Amino acid sequence: MTMVAMIIISIGVLFNFFGCIGLIRLPDVYNRLQAATKCVTLGCCSILLGVFIHFGFTDAGIKGLIAIPLLFFSATVAAHALIRGTYHFGVKMSDKSVKDDYKSASK
Repeated sequence: MTMVAMIIISIGVLFNFFGCIGLIRLPDVYNRLQAATKCVTLGCCSILLGVFIHFGFTDAGIKGLIAIPLLFFSATVAAHALIRGTYHFGVKMSDKSVKDDYKSASK
């Protein structure tokens, strides 16, 4: 494995690890979803980029390259839909939350 691919994959694993820590440590569902989607999306995209760099323009490399934009756009749209649905379902924010952008948008 090339050193560049190993470094990029390691960065992706660290992003995924921080996302898992965020799922455990953050206070409410909104912060947990944000940690999960942001960190895991960047983590998986980094791992797929490392796979592409390692394998090059082979079947595995091309599949990794194609999966990056699919994962990036679908995960962010799905996270937004989940958070919006959770808010409309009535799940309260944590007392530590500072700002509620949906409150002003739903009026």
